[in-house]
Amino acid sequence: MNHYVVIYNPAAGHGRAFDRIRGVEQLLQEHQVSYELQVTEYPGHAIELAREAALRNRSRGIVAAGGDGTANEVLNGMMQAHLTGAAVPALGVLCIGRGNDFAYGAGLPTTVEDAVEALVRGSLASIDVGHLRGGLYPQGRYFGNGIGIGFDTIVGFEAAKLRRIRGFAGYLVGALKVLLFYYSAPLLTIGTDDGEQVCPCIQVSVMNGRRMGGGFYMAPDALIDDGFLDLCIAGSPRRLQMIALFLRYLKGSQSGHPHIRTGRTRAFTVSSDGAPLAIHADGETISVDGTSLEVRLAGRIQVIRAAEASGGDSG
Repeated sequence: MNHYVVIYNPAAGHGRAFDRIRGVEQLLQEHQVSYELQVTEYPGHAIELAREAALRNRSRGIVAAGGDGTANEVLNGMMQAHLTGAAVPALGVLCIGRGNDFAYGAGLPTTVEDAVEALVRGSLASIDVGHLRGGLYPQGRYFGNGIGIGFDTIVGFEAAKLRRIRGFAGYLVGALKVLLFYYSAPLLTIGTDDGEQVCPCIQVSVMNGRRMGGGFYMAPDALIDDGFLDLCIAGSPRRLQMIALFLRYLKGSQSGHPHIRTGRTRAFTVSSDGAPLAIHADGETISVDGTSLEVRLAGRIQVIRAAEASGGDSG
Protein backbone atom coordinates (compact mmCIF):
# COMPACT_ATOMS: atom_id res chain seq x y z
CA MET A 1 0.00 0.00 0.00
CA ASN A 2 2.01 2.96 -1.32
CA HIS A 3 -0.71 5.61 -1.19
CA TYR A 4 -0.14 8.76 0.91
CA VAL A 5 -2.31 11.45 2.45
CA VAL A 6 -0.45 14.75 2.08
CA ILE A 7 -1.65 17.42 4.52
CA TYR A 8 -0.47 20.72 3.07
CA ASN A 9 -0.30 23.97 5.05
CA PRO A 10 -0.27 26.90 2.59
CA ALA A 11 0.44 29.33 5.45
CA ALA A 12 3.79 27.71 6.28
CA GLY A 13 6.90 29.83 5.90
CA HIS A 14 4.87 33.01 6.45
CA GLY A 15 2.62 32.11 3.52
CA ARG A 16 5.39 31.28 1.07
CA ALA A 17 4.21 27.67 0.97
CA PHE A 18 1.09 28.77 -0.90
CA ASP A 19 3.13 29.46 -4.02
CA ARG A 20 4.81 26.05 -3.84
CA ILE A 21 1.74 23.82 -4.00
CA ARG A 22 1.93 23.27 -7.77
CA GLY A 23 5.65 22.56 -7.65
CA VAL A 24 5.23 20.01 -4.85
CA GLU A 25 2.41 18.26 -6.69
CA GLN A 26 4.46 18.18 -9.88
CA LEU A 27 7.34 16.56 -8.02
CA LEU A 28 5.03 13.95 -6.52
CA GLN A 29 3.62 13.16 -9.93
CA GLU A 30 7.06 12.95 -11.54
CA HIS A 31 8.00 10.32 -8.95
CA GLN A 32 4.69 8.53 -9.58
CA VAL A 33 3.60 8.88 -5.96
CA SER A 34 -0.02 7.96 -5.32
CA TYR A 35 -1.37 10.68 -3.05
CA GLU A 36 -4.41 12.58 -1.83
CA LEU A 37 -3.75 16.27 -1.16
CA GLN A 38 -5.61 17.87 1.72
CA VAL A 39 -5.06 21.61 2.27
CA THR A 40 -5.44 23.09 5.75
CA GLU A 41 -7.73 26.08 6.18
CA TYR A 42 -7.19 27.21 9.79
CA PRO A 43 -4.97 26.55 12.85
CA GLY A 44 -5.61 23.07 14.21
CA HIS A 45 -7.09 21.81 10.94
CA ALA A 46 -4.12 19.51 10.33
CA ILE A 47 -4.89 17.76 13.64
CA GLU A 48 -8.40 16.96 12.46
CA LEU A 49 -7.29 15.85 9.00
CA ALA A 50 -4.49 13.65 10.36
CA ARG A 51 -6.76 12.02 12.94
CA GLU A 52 -9.37 11.19 10.30
CA ALA A 53 -6.74 9.86 7.88
CA ALA A 54 -5.12 7.76 10.61
CA LEU A 55 -8.44 6.25 11.66
CA ARG A 56 -9.16 5.30 8.03
CA ASN A 57 -5.66 3.73 7.84
CA ARG A 58 -5.83 3.32 4.06
CA SER A 59 -2.40 4.74 3.29
CA ARG A 60 1.25 3.89 3.86
CA GLY A 61 1.83 7.26 5.44
CA ILE A 62 0.44 10.65 6.40
CA VAL A 63 2.72 13.43 5.17
CA ALA A 64 2.97 16.81 6.88
CA ALA A 65 3.80 19.40 4.22
CA GLY A 66 4.77 22.57 6.04
CA GLY A 67 6.99 23.62 8.93
CA ASP A 68 7.44 22.38 12.47
CA GLY A 69 3.97 23.59 13.45
CA THR A 70 2.36 21.51 10.71
CA ALA A 71 4.38 18.45 11.68
CA ASN A 72 3.32 18.95 15.29
CA GLU A 73 -0.36 19.14 14.36
CA VAL A 74 -0.18 16.05 12.17
CA LEU A 75 1.65 14.19 14.93
CA ASN A 76 -1.06 15.15 17.42
CA GLY A 77 -3.83 13.97 15.11
CA MET A 78 -2.09 10.64 14.56
CA MET A 79 -1.50 10.13 18.29
CA GLN A 80 -5.13 10.92 19.03
CA ALA A 81 -6.12 8.18 16.59
CA HIS A 82 -3.58 5.85 18.18
CA LEU A 83 -5.29 6.35 21.57
CA THR A 84 -8.42 4.71 20.14
CA GLY A 85 -6.43 1.55 19.45
CA ALA A 86 -6.07 2.20 15.74
CA ALA A 87 -2.92 1.03 13.95
CA VAL A 88 -1.83 4.33 12.45
CA PRO A 89 0.29 4.77 9.30
CA ALA A 90 3.81 6.20 9.30
CA LEU A 91 4.55 9.91 9.47
CA GLY A 92 6.35 11.66 6.61
CA VAL A 93 7.44 15.28 6.33
CA LEU A 94 7.85 17.59 3.34
CA CYS A 95 9.84 20.55 4.69
CA ILE A 96 8.40 23.74 3.24
CA GLY A 97 8.48 25.79 6.45
CA ARG A 98 11.31 27.63 8.20
CA GLY A 99 13.18 25.83 10.99
CA ASN A 100 12.38 22.19 10.16
CA ASP A 101 13.90 21.17 13.50
CA PHE A 102 11.68 18.12 13.90
CA ALA A 103 12.74 16.64 10.57
CA TYR A 104 16.38 17.30 11.40
CA GLY A 105 16.17 15.64 14.81
CA ALA A 106 14.21 12.67 13.50
CA GLY A 107 16.71 12.01 10.73
CA LEU A 108 14.20 12.84 7.99
CA PRO A 109 15.07 14.49 4.66
CA THR A 110 15.01 18.28 4.94
CA THR A 111 14.61 19.07 1.22
CA VAL A 112 11.37 18.46 -0.64
CA GLU A 113 13.18 16.53 -3.38
CA ASP A 114 14.80 14.10 -0.94
CA ALA A 115 11.57 13.75 1.03
CA VAL A 116 9.59 12.78 -2.08
CA GLU A 117 12.33 10.28 -2.95
CA ALA A 118 11.92 8.81 0.55
CA LEU A 119 8.20 8.31 -0.07
CA VAL A 120 9.14 6.11 -3.01
CA ARG A 121 12.20 4.26 -1.74
CA GLY A 122 12.54 5.19 1.92
CA SER A 123 12.57 3.05 5.05
CA LEU A 124 10.54 3.13 8.24
CA ALA A 125 11.97 3.83 11.68
CA SER A 126 10.42 4.36 15.12
CA ILE A 127 10.90 7.51 17.18
CA ASP A 128 9.82 8.59 20.65
CA VAL A 129 6.86 10.94 21.15
CA GLY A 130 6.53 13.26 24.12
CA HIS A 131 3.39 14.44 25.92
CA LEU A 132 2.79 17.52 28.05
CA ARG A 133 0.06 18.89 30.30
CA GLY A 134 -0.25 22.51 31.37
CA GLY A 135 -0.81 26.04 30.21
CA LEU A 136 -3.27 26.18 27.32
CA TYR A 137 -3.40 22.36 27.21
CA PRO A 138 -4.47 20.95 30.60
CA GLN A 139 -5.94 18.03 28.65
CA GLY A 140 -2.53 17.36 27.08
CA ARG A 141 -0.66 17.79 23.80
CA TYR A 142 2.00 15.73 22.03
CA PHE A 143 5.35 16.97 20.75
CA GLY A 144 8.06 15.49 18.58
CA ASN A 145 11.09 17.76 18.85
CA GLY A 146 11.19 19.64 22.13
CA ILE A 147 9.95 22.14 24.67
CA GLY A 148 11.37 25.56 25.51
CA ILE A 149 10.63 27.32 28.79
CA GLY A 150 11.60 30.91 29.49
CA PHE A 151 14.11 32.95 27.51
CA ASP A 152 13.92 31.31 24.07
CA THR A 153 10.12 31.24 24.15
CA ILE A 154 9.88 34.95 25.00
CA VAL A 155 12.40 35.64 22.23
CA GLY A 156 10.13 33.77 19.83
CA PHE A 157 7.15 35.85 20.93
CA GLU A 158 9.08 39.06 20.32
CA ALA A 159 10.42 37.87 16.96
CA ALA A 160 6.88 37.06 15.82
CA LYS A 161 5.90 40.71 16.37
CA LEU A 162 8.43 41.92 13.81
CA ARG A 163 6.89 42.64 10.42
CA ARG A 164 9.92 43.43 8.29
CA ILE A 165 12.55 41.19 9.85
CA ARG A 166 12.05 37.44 9.54
CA GLY A 167 13.94 34.23 10.15
CA PHE A 168 17.19 34.09 12.06
CA ALA A 169 17.68 37.88 11.91
CA GLY A 170 14.29 38.36 13.55
CA TYR A 171 15.23 35.90 16.27
CA LEU A 172 18.43 37.86 17.00
CA VAL A 173 16.50 41.15 17.23
CA GLY A 174 14.00 39.47 19.55
CA ALA A 175 16.83 38.17 21.73
CA LEU A 176 18.34 41.62 22.09
CA LYS A 177 14.96 43.04 23.08
CA VAL A 178 14.45 40.37 25.74
CA LEU A 179 17.97 40.91 27.10
CA LEU A 180 17.29 44.62 27.47
CA PHE A 181 13.72 44.69 28.75
CA TYR A 182 12.44 41.30 29.96
CA TYR A 183 15.49 39.57 31.40
CA SER A 184 14.81 37.65 34.63
CA ALA A 185 15.35 34.17 36.02
CA PRO A 186 12.30 33.00 38.01
CA LEU A 187 12.67 30.53 40.86
CA LEU A 188 11.66 27.11 39.49
CA THR A 189 11.01 23.74 41.08
CA ILE A 190 12.18 21.10 38.61
CA GLY A 191 11.45 17.39 38.95
CA THR A 192 13.25 14.63 37.00
CA ASP A 193 13.96 10.92 37.38
CA ASP A 194 16.80 11.93 39.73
CA GLY A 195 14.65 13.95 42.12
CA GLU A 196 13.65 17.55 42.68
CA GLN A 197 15.66 20.78 42.68
CA VAL A 198 14.77 24.41 43.31
CA CYS A 199 16.81 27.03 41.46
CA PRO A 200 16.54 30.28 39.47
CA CYS A 201 16.46 29.45 35.75
CA ILE A 202 16.48 31.79 32.78
CA GLN A 203 15.80 28.97 30.30
CA VAL A 204 14.96 25.27 30.29
CA SER A 205 14.94 23.03 27.21
CA VAL A 206 13.35 19.58 27.29
CA MET A 207 14.48 17.91 24.09
CA ASN A 208 13.50 14.82 22.15
CA GLY A 209 15.39 16.07 19.07
CA ARG A 210 18.59 18.10 18.92
CA ARG A 211 17.92 21.71 18.00
CA MET A 212 15.41 24.58 18.10
CA GLY A 213 14.98 27.80 16.18
CA GLY A 214 16.55 26.39 13.03
CA GLY A 215 20.09 26.37 14.40
CA PHE A 216 20.29 26.37 18.21
CA TYR A 217 21.59 23.00 19.40
CA MET A 218 19.99 22.73 22.79
CA ALA A 219 20.74 18.99 23.01
CA PRO A 220 23.44 18.20 20.44
CA ASP A 221 23.85 14.59 21.61
CA ALA A 222 20.14 13.73 21.88
CA LEU A 223 18.78 10.62 20.19
CA ILE A 224 15.13 10.75 19.25
CA ASP A 225 14.65 7.00 19.67
CA ASP A 226 16.51 6.25 22.94
CA GLY A 227 13.59 6.44 25.39
CA PHE A 228 14.89 9.59 27.12
CA LEU A 229 14.35 13.33 27.06
CA ASP A 230 17.52 15.46 27.14
CA LEU A 231 17.65 18.52 29.38
CA CYS A 232 19.53 21.78 29.02
CA ILE A 233 18.98 24.09 32.01
CA ALA A 234 20.44 27.59 32.15
CA GLY A 235 20.63 29.07 35.65
CA SER A 236 20.92 32.81 36.18
CA PRO A 237 23.75 34.14 34.02
CA ARG A 238 24.24 37.86 33.63
CA ARG A 239 23.19 39.49 30.38
CA LEU A 240 26.66 39.39 28.81
CA GLN A 241 27.06 35.76 29.89
CA MET A 242 23.73 34.93 28.25
CA ILE A 243 24.94 36.45 24.99
CA ALA A 244 27.98 34.17 25.19
CA LEU A 245 25.70 31.20 25.89
CA PHE A 246 23.59 32.17 22.90
CA LEU A 247 26.65 31.76 20.71
CA ARG A 248 27.44 28.42 22.35
CA TYR A 249 23.94 27.15 21.55
CA LEU A 250 24.69 27.78 17.88
CA LYS A 251 27.61 25.35 18.13
CA GLY A 252 26.10 22.99 20.70
CA SER A 253 29.08 23.64 22.98
CA GLN A 254 27.23 24.86 26.09
CA SER A 255 27.87 21.70 28.14
CA GLY A 256 30.42 22.41 30.86
CA HIS A 257 29.53 26.11 31.14
CA PRO A 258 29.16 27.07 34.83
CA HIS A 259 25.56 28.22 34.32
CA ILE A 260 24.47 25.14 32.35
CA ARG A 261 23.21 21.81 33.67
CA THR A 262 22.39 18.92 31.38
CA GLY A 263 20.79 15.56 31.98
CA ARG A 264 18.40 12.90 30.75
CA THR A 265 15.03 11.86 32.09
CA ARG A 266 11.87 9.99 31.16
CA ALA A 267 9.57 12.39 33.01
CA PHE A 268 9.87 16.08 33.83
CA THR A 269 7.89 18.58 35.89
CA VAL A 270 8.38 22.30 36.43
CA SER A 271 6.56 24.89 38.51
CA SER A 272 7.33 28.51 39.32
CA ASP A 273 6.96 30.53 42.49
CA GLY A 274 4.02 32.30 40.89
CA ALA A 275 5.86 33.92 38.02
CA PRO A 276 4.25 33.28 34.60
CA LEU A 277 6.04 30.72 32.45
CA ALA A 278 6.38 31.29 28.71
CA ILE A 279 6.44 27.83 27.11
CA HIS A 280 6.46 26.48 23.56
CA ALA A 281 6.53 22.94 22.18
CA ASP A 282 7.75 22.39 18.61
CA GLY A 283 7.40 26.14 18.17
CA GLU A 284 3.71 26.15 19.18
CA THR A 285 2.65 28.32 22.13
CA ILE A 286 1.80 26.23 25.19
CA SER A 287 1.75 28.84 27.93
CA VAL A 288 1.93 32.60 28.31
CA ASP A 289 1.00 32.92 31.98
CA GLY A 290 0.78 29.37 33.33
CA THR A 291 2.90 28.34 36.31
CA SER A 292 3.43 24.59 35.88
CA LEU A 293 4.02 21.85 33.32
CA GLU A 294 4.19 18.05 33.32
CA VAL A 295 6.11 16.19 30.59
CA ARG A 296 6.63 12.50 29.85
CA LEU A 297 7.37 10.15 27.00
CA ALA A 298 4.11 8.80 25.63
CA GLY A 299 5.02 6.09 23.14
CA ARG A 300 6.50 5.78 19.68
CA ILE A 301 5.50 6.37 16.09
CA GLN A 302 6.94 5.27 12.77
CA VAL A 303 8.48 7.85 10.44
CA ILE A 304 9.55 7.68 6.80
CA ARG A 305 13.28 8.18 6.40
CA ALA A 306 15.55 8.16 3.37
CA ALA A 307 16.55 4.69 2.21
CA GLU A 308 20.14 5.02 3.49
CA ALA A 309 19.08 6.27 6.95
CA SER A 310 19.05 3.62 9.66
CA GLY A 311 18.83 3.62 13.44
CA GLY A 312 19.26 6.46 15.92
CA ASP A 313 19.13 10.15 15.23
CA SER A 314 20.96 10.54 11.96
CA GLY A 315 20.56 14.34 12.00
